[in-house]
Amino acid sequence: MDAHPPNSPTHPRRRSLLKAAGVSSAALLAGIGVPGTAEAAWSGARLRDDPFRLGIASGDPSDDGFELWTRLAPEPLAPDGHGGMPLAPFDVRWEVAEDERFRRVVRRGHALATAELAHSVHPRVRGLRPERLYFYRFRTGRWTSPVGRVRTAPRAGTRPASFTFATASCQAWYHGWFSAHRHLAADAPDVVFFLGDYIYEYAITAANLWREGVTPGEGHDRETVTLAEYRLRYALTKTDPDLQAAHAAAPFVITPDDHEVQNNYADETSAYGIPPEDFRLRRAVAYRALYENAPLPRAALPIGGPDARYQRRLVIGDLATFNVLDTRQHRAPERGSILGASQERWLLDGLRGSRTTWNVLAQQVAVMHVTDDRVDQWDGFPAARQRLLDTFADPSVTNPVVLTGDTHRATAGDLHADFADPGSPVVGSELITTSIASDGDGADTDPYEPDWTQHPWVKFYSGRRGYTLCRMTPRELTADFRAVSWVQRDAQAPVSTLARFVTEAGRPGLEKVN
Repeated sequence: MDAHPPNSPTHPRRRSLLKAAGVSSAALLAGIGVPGTAEAAWSGARLRDDPFRLGIASGDPSDDGFELWTRLAPEPLAPDGHGGMPLAPFDVRWEVAEDERFRRVVRRGHALATAELAHSVHPRVRGLRPERLYFYRFRTGRWTSPVGRVRTAPRAGTRPASFTFATASCQAWYHGWFSAHRHLAADAPDVVFFLGDYIYEYAITAANLWREGVTPGEGHDRETVTLAEYRLRYALTKTDPDLQAAHAAAPFVITPDDHEVQNNYADETSAYGIPPEDFRLRRAVAYRALYENAPLPRAALPIGGPDARYQRRLVIGDLATFNVLDTRQHRAPERGSILGASQERWLLDGLRGSRTTWNVLAQQVAVMHVTDDRVDQWDGFPAARQRLLDTFADPSVTNPVVLTGDTHRATAGDLHADFADPGSPVVGSELITTSIASDGDGADTDPYEPDWTQHPWVKFYSGRRGYTLCRMTPRELTADFRAVSWVQRDAQAPVSTLARFVTEAGRPGLEKVN
């Protein structure tokens, strides 16, 4: 969703894009810590200042491991996008322990931080125990990173008593402070699903800088187009201490929406008239910058073209399957497809073949019907939505739930078998999380509310900022819509629960309990 779109299209600075579009396999292997690559290529250089100023992160936990991430940047806001790093490679050591003081280290390794990937590293840790809490940290030279925590997933064939997760999206740095992330970190969920718009590409100007008491520094007065500009915008976003705290507190599962590239883009088509060839290059560097700044698996790095893979599954024992979707890269309005044929088949076949109690979609834009003119949501793809709803109605698909971002509003609703018939059976539920900061402080009601609340399937609506906290058991899913009182003036806002909904296993639909 827009967080103040530009007044006119900005065309790529094509020479910079061409230079930055490719990534060598050597840099990729070194950055993920393939044995031998880091030790062989390390330059031996040393850093005078703390390089861990963008924090640390983990992601995509499985029953035996997880992704780790950090990016060396002693001067995060250096306008060239390199974070104040020399162009030489640096050896980065990582450790995983069973205790916060690292007396019981169970895994350690090396990765090589290269200028080619903005001195980021992405080691995948394996061979750990299921459903265990671990602590991790990085070192380079004399510098040691903060400590992060991450829990591995339960093993298949087991059914955990409970699983907690949060959903978050839409964090326009210039619209407000990220205090919601501080409260999310304190809640310490098992996983955070970040559902798009991790950054915003727009120029930061006096008109849209609502985060009080800050200046963004050099290089942010224009729309992000080149690799250096995307890197710099991620660095600005990730300097927020509350976002860093949330990443350190729990693993993130990240999928992008549109603003990681450009507002309202679809596949290889710009909404602002950029020629397809130039836009493919822009998408390639945008996806590359996202990989460089997030705990994503290696498939999320585009190599030799503009394509990256974000769709994936997380399985939480026999309790839940989370299907992480990409509703931007493959959408084709002329074919009525928001997922693309291949991803849609992967999703629907996976839903029918799942044997877990809960089957969850983690995705970007609203599935429930709102208005016919909201073509950027599933409303613009009614045939694809109906195929999804028909699959939800299949008796073999148990307890479907959709997690959504994008709208900057917290909304809860039922999913009907046929939205043209409000009396048709309820086949699932949708939980739409509000923004972390996009659109500023917000309010309980706003001009968009009538579009939503005119429908009997919409159970809740609020324009406040915050996140959604969920607790899942074999019997029920509880969702708390958490909101902060303000985001613009400072990062000190308290948090409260605006509403609580429960979905019982075997009984589709939402029940408000608070």
